[in-house]
Amino acid sequence: MTPSTAFQPIIPVSDRLGETEEYYFSKKLREIAALRAAGKDILNLGIGSPDLPPAPEVLDALAESAARPGSHGYQPYTGRPELRRAFADWYARYFRTELDPDSELLPLMGSKEGIMHVSMAFLNLGDEVLVPDPGYPTYRSATELAGGSVRSYALTEEAGWLPDLDGLEGEGLDRVKIMWINYPHMPTGAAAPEDFYPRLIDFARRNGILIVNDNPYAFILTDAVRSILAVPGAKEVALELSSLSKAQNMAGWRVGVLAGAAPYLETVLRFKSNMDSGMFLPVQQAATVALGLGQEWYDDLNTVYRERRAAAYRIMDALGCRYRTDQVGLFVWARCADGTDGYRTCDRALYEHDVFLTPGGIFGPAGTNYVRISLCSPVPVLEEALRRFGGVVDAASAPDNQESASW
Repeated sequence: MTPSTAFQPIIPVSDRLGETEEYYFSKKLREIAALRAAGKDILNLGIGSPDLPPAPEVLDALAESAARPGSHGYQPYTGRPELRRAFADWYARYFRTELDPDSELLPLMGSKEGIMHVSMAFLNLGDEVLVPDPGYPTYRSATELAGGSVRSYALTEEAGWLPDLDGLEGEGLDRVKIMWINYPHMPTGAAAPEDFYPRLIDFARRNGILIVNDNPYAFILTDAVRSILAVPGAKEVALELSSLSKAQNMAGWRVGVLAGAAPYLETVLRFKSNMDSGMFLPVQQAATVALGLGQEWYDDLNTVYRERRAAAYRIMDALGCRYRTDQVGLFVWARCADGTDGYRTCDRALYEHDVFLTPGGIFGPAGTNYVRISLCSPVPVLEEALRRFGGVVDAASAPDNQESASW
């Protein structure tokens, strides 16, 4: 933020803030707003903020609850019982995972809140945390703000964007307390193979590491909906974050959940209960309805995203980028053309063509040569971006097989 008047603050920045910078998208959105104010017609294909509305019955539940005089007071720190039960039923139905709604589910104001809460609840000064590269930047910043030490683990295209567990074990893990994972993976769109979670649970048990799976993309363009907690014994060593932001189109509502064994959740609650005063009741009641949506909701949603993904592939073709067509989730991730990288590709897109894309390098050095497109824009907007890049709007040019793994 730019101050209206220049002055020197009377106190210094906290040591805890350290090298933590303002979130990339926070800065970029201000720049886009300034460009638009200057008359530029900027197309934003960078951010995973769903543009589609929640289901009508979810909106009805919100309005009906908000109209009741008794809906506006403080709410329980552990969320309403009916919301916890809805999360338990949702996990049982879609993830085939049984969770106790009274002790193994903690509703959150968005799963991003949970990343910070887990970090503050379990990290001591200097504890190491395994953070994926590329990966969601908040894993790193939350670790730093909690006083932990980030230990990046590289993910590579050649390894299917999966961690090398044997290699990590060979490096020594005595100081590691937490390992962040995120499958379906953001930003690469990699899906975890069926045998990955059992191997990861064994790895965590051998090394005394708490695994935290951040799982907001489970329903978006995936063949299988998976939870790490479905693995026998997982609750001993793993937690999972889920969210209604993506698959229920409720990003701005800030509704998520932390799932896992009661002792872990009780520890997180000790921190969380000092940070907020409960979630707005109408939001909880609407979220309860959203969790009860049937398979047809997700099928219809994915029909839309499948069409958008085909358009995003054509944009990547126009940019000379290479991509896998077996990736899942809310984005398309692609390697940049030879001789350039994600930052230069995205700068040219923004400043020469008025299209904002996301450079892969913001997710870590391993993403430097990649670029990401969000599927949170209608097909006509994606086609307009394609025109600006000199591409031809022609559905016949889409990949023949959306599930093939070829480049």
